[in-house]
Amino acid sequence: MNGAGAAAAAAAAIAQAIKASGVLVSLAPEEFEQLLPRLHEPLIVYAEGGWFSTRYSYLTSYKGLAFFTKSKEPLALPRDAEVVVAKGIWMP
Repeated sequence: MNGAGAAAAAAAAIAQAIKASGVLVSLAPEEFEQLLPRLHEPLIVYAEGGWFSTRYSYLTSYKGLAFFTKSKEPLALPRDAEVVVAKGIWMP
């Protein structure tokens, strides 16, 4: 499997874990940024959206939980992060 395929599979695994467990932790953007240094080579799903102004959505997992945030400004992501750009991130 190539890098893009592996990233897509990992993103699908995060989405499936959310569906299966129903656990999603919503954080303020600042709290999400504070979580990222704890992760080694994190996978982060990222999407841009919004009607009147751009919103940036981020999703990652840590210790079996899924963490999500929305921000008005782009977040600073770790250099070692693998980022999957999605059309959108839908949260139940």
